[in-house]
Amino acid sequence: MDDERQRIVRVAGARRAKLTRVEGTSSEPHVKTERSAPADGDRGPNDERMLREVPPHY
Repeated sequence: MDDERQRIVRVAGARRAKLTRVEGTSSEPHVKTERSAPADGDRGPNDERMLREVPPHY
């Protein structure tokens, strides 16, 4: 069971430690999927107003 856990490895001169790789995982980042607006027929009653408004911090 201890073989399946990640280990913390200190790196000299680095601020952060590294973790060892676990079998069955990938070190590649997740790809963010592009979100698209729904088709015109799938809009709700407030969608037009929500798309026009801009939050005050913009």
